Amino acid sequence: MNLELSLDLVQSSALAGLLLVLGESARRRIGFLQRFSIPGPVVGGFLFALLLLVLRQTHVATVEFDTTLQEPAMIAFFTTIGLTGSLALVRKGGRLLIVYLLACWTLAVMQNLVGIGLAEALHLDPLLGIMAGAVSLEGGHGAAAAFGPTAESMGADGATAVAIAAATFGLLAAGLLGGPLAGWLMKRYDVAVPAAASADPAGGTDREPEQSDAAGYRQLLPTLVLIGVIMVLGTLLSTWFSDTTGFVLPGYVGAMVVAVVFRNLNDRFGWVRLHPGSVNLVSGLTLGFFLTMAMMSLKIWDLYELALPLVVILAVQVLVLALFVSFVVVPLLGRDYDAVTMAAGMMGHGLGGTPNAMANMDAFNSRFGVRSERAFLVVPLAGAVLIDLVGLPWIVWCMNWVGGG
Repeated sequence: MNLELSLDLVQSSALAGLLLVLGESARRRIGFLQRFSIPGPVVGGFLFALLLLVLRQTHVATVEFDTTLQEPAMIAFFTTIGLTGSLALVRKGGRLLIVYLLACWTLAVMQNLVGIGLAEALHLDPLLGIMAGAVSLEGGHGAAAAFGPTAESMGADGATAVAIAAATFGLLAAGLLGGPLAGWLMKRYDVAVPAAASADPAGGTDREPEQSDAAGYRQLLPTLVLIGVIMVLGTLLSTWFSDTTGFVLPGYVGAMVVAVVFRNLNDRFGWVRLHPGSVNLVSGLTLGFFLTMAMMSLKIWDLYELALPLVVILAVQVLVLALFVSFVVVPLLGRDYDAVTMAAGMMGHGLGGTPNAMANMDAFNSRFGVRSERAFLVVPLAGAVLIDLVGLPWIVWCMNWVGGG
């Protein structure tokens, strides 16, 4: 018997909420998960994805989800990140942004070279090596779905399935390895945890003593309205930019840019007062929700059905990234708390995507109770937008190179 279940929007969202609560509870109660900074959404969502794999492989049931709310939640989260983006902080992190961006570009180049080299050594079509390189790892499922059919049209049979399966592998590895590696780097480089900032960056430095960070209805309502308006403006900006330039700008990036602009204009002119407790509350809820939904709806069987040679390629990609981050990127960034936090981020978007990077950094910082604001600005800006300035042309060039175009 193979029962086919299809969950609607409300049911899928409720399930994601339940798994998020269970994952966060498990992370707090199980020392292993807390010690290695495994994000709660990864715990709950991944375990459920494993259950779905068992049900499918035993022909008991298959489940389909309505993940409509996943993207709006992601856009809302990145909007809250933008609202913490003061120009003063960006100026302080200027060198870090340049170093981190150069590292991202270097990584994109390396991932394709590693994929092509190993594919040829294992007697596979080198186009499949690119699918298991920057396309699926730095690019994620979106790039996998976009470039897979192109590779197939160039003669690489099954390229789309390979790319999507590799992206699934990367998504899982990103959530499971980022925190443990950052923890190891803290010990290796004897990194000290800085004192928490006296002022919350979302709320300015001149907070009235009687104002509390606790978010009630009176504080939360205007914050939600502001975030909603910025989300609309950000998605319109992204659409206009993509239509005008041909360069794809994700909606969540447009929202983050608009939020950063608003934050700094608001600092200058004082239009509204940003309530830090409300911003943090929305940030935590939206991050947990969309990442849990992404994890619980993973089709792990795409990874399960990968041929052994491709598993070898992906395992080497993980090793190369871990060595690059540990012995090149972190020393260049300064071997401090910001650098180690960004290492967790690079493991996230270097294997899975920017949401993984943010979740890794959030879980890692939560372990020590201090948030690296520079990391939360540099990583999404470099890993979600600026990397494509080199990453996408490099992928196209490599495909034409090995495909004989």
